[in-house]
Amino acid sequence: MKVSRRIVTINRERCVKCGFCESVSICHGGGKCIGCLACYYACPYEARVLRLEEVECGLIKITVDGVEYAVPEGFSVKEALEAIGIKFVEPGSKGLTAPCGLGGCWACAVLIDGGLERACITPVKYGMRVELDVEGVEPLRIVHGPQPHRIGGKATPWWEVDGVRYVEAAIWLAGCNLRCPQCQNYHVTYDNSSRPMTPLEAARRLTVCRKVYGTSGLAVSGGEPTLNRRWLIEFFRCLRNMNPGARLHLDSNGTILTRSYVDELVEAGCNNIGIEPKAIRLETYMGITGIRDEELAKRYLENSWNILEYVVSSYSDRVYVGAGFAYNPAWMSLEEVAEIGDRIASIDPRLQVTVLDYFPIFRRRDIRRPAVSMMLEVKRVLEERGLRTVIVQTSVGHFGPGGRATPY
Repeated sequence: MKVSRRIVTINRERCVKCGFCESVSICHGGGKCIGCLACYYACPYEARVLRLEEVECGLIKITVDGVEYAVPEGFSVKEALEAIGIKFVEPGSKGLTAPCGLGGCWACAVLIDGGLERACITPVKYGMRVELDVEGVEPLRIVHGPQPHRIGGKATPWWEVDGVRYVEAAIWLAGCNLRCPQCQNYHVTYDNSSRPMTPLEAARRLTVCRKVYGTSGLAVSGGEPTLNRRWLIEFFRCLRNMNPGARLHLDSNGTILTRSYVDELVEAGCNNIGIEPKAIRLETYMGITGIRDEELAKRYLENSWNILEYVVSSYSDRVYVGAGFAYNPAWMSLEEVAEIGDRIASIDPRLQVTVLDYFPIFRRRDIRRPAVSMMLEVKRVLEERGLRTVIVQTSVGHFGPGGRATPY
């Protein structure tokens, strides 16, 4: 049979042999492209070329939950499951979901020949046995760290930060549903090759880091931590049990969080949440995130603002909340900064707001890091909108409420 397939090839003129595709985001297709696009999105120099091809495709037999099916060869397990009518639910939901497509978050993991493996980047093979029910199997996720932090994240209480003491022990989780061309953590985001950890293992390691460095908080960032709901909820439960009374911090882009998901996180012990809506204008948001589907970008943007409002209105008495966005004049005007300030002030003018000065990295090496004076102007604009707790990151340190400076 002939099928239209996505094929990724290498543009040798753009390839700089950086080794990223050999050590971080590696091909799991066994030497043959299965069209998962993980390498296409991950290449820092955009040396991967995507095209559609009509190819001859035979059928192979696999077994799904004890039932035999004939599926096209050369497909990923995810595509094969979809071809026989298995539906992947919305990202952030409970159940089978595939939010990143990069192989880092493990949210799409199913049992393949008895072992947990990712459906999005694993090719189907003749005779493969797939089982969809993984509730009784410990979830996995690729984890970077832990490391101690002197500054923290978007919702690290500003008064704890002095630039001298470590305030948080942090881990970073691989996989993301956004495709930000200036991703500041791309070695984490696109990692599909490191050994994954269970929630318990990650919580133990983070707890040891906290004890060694004497931090007041424990944090998880990414990538996007919320992609694998089962893993994250269990991680916070383990962390709470090991660190009673501690500040447990989640940083998220807010795109797929739902009210029930937030409720579950708080119940599991998360008491410190930072949400990063990134922008307020759709065009700006699409440029920052690399999301080309306008409807999807609109949904993500609206959800991040709505979920920030929900956390503040429902949990401000139990959770320390912060909002954040990244500023660079290459994608955002001061007028839009003012609009963001107005939106946050309408939620709660006391809300902590952290603005990061993004610098050239990953696929956006043409931008320049904003000058210190420019970031202080951003701070002034936000404070003029009535915001009382504004922190801006600069090349020389952080400037917070009342002109408080925290050098690096």
